[in-house]
Amino acid sequence: MTEPRRTIMLVDDHAVVREGFSAVLQKQPGLRVVAEAADGAEAYRLFKEVRPDLVIMDLAMPGIGGIEAVRRIRQWDRGAKILVFTMHQNAAFAVQAIRAGARGYVTKTSPPETLVAAVMDVLADRIAISPDIDHELALSRLGGETVAADVLTPREFEVLRMLLAERTSDEIADALHLSPKTVANLHCLIKDKLGVGSDIELVRLALRQGILTQGDCART
Repeated sequence: MTEPRRTIMLVDDHAVVREGFSAVLQKQPGLRVVAEAADGAEAYRLFKEVRPDLVIMDLAMPGIGGIEAVRRIRQWDRGAKILVFTMHQNAAFAVQAIRAGARGYVTKTSPPETLVAAVMDVLADRIAISPDIDHELALSRLGGETVAADVLTPREFEVLRMLLAERTSDEIADALHLSPKTVANLHCLIKDKLGVGSDIELVRLALRQGILTQGDCART
């Protein structure tokens, strides 16, 4: 009797990227892609409908980001298995993704075999971290500055990410289902935790820690 395939949901806002992931994964015996989502809100809705064995989640998407989507899915199902697959090579994002409930973190610069190995590890209840992120995690602990990933909760980190993307308090409140007052309070709490007194200092810290890049600044 043929063993049933393990089901996978892909979450990425680029259809061509999802198509590429799907082609790689469907070649593997025992794996089947059963759902695709283009943003975090759709991922949360589809997860509850499809209940896949594994979610492969991007981080940078319209609306709520991948870290918030991971947090919501894991809040709804504590046993959900989620592997982050993203362009973000910064240790802060990896720490926050794992803290939110992801079981693995692989960068898109990794070879296909690294992704497949990570999928198998997470399905087998093992943590999977790509080698480049392991290196970044080690380096991030060498400096003396307060590291955002160490002191912020996943919800606070998501608010920080949206603030750095120049989203207004109302936009953040709407996306995260919070009140504007709560967003304003979180804004102040984030600055307090990071030891900065202004938004300019917050941006500078984000640049130093790689949460925000010069390219991001140029696009805003």
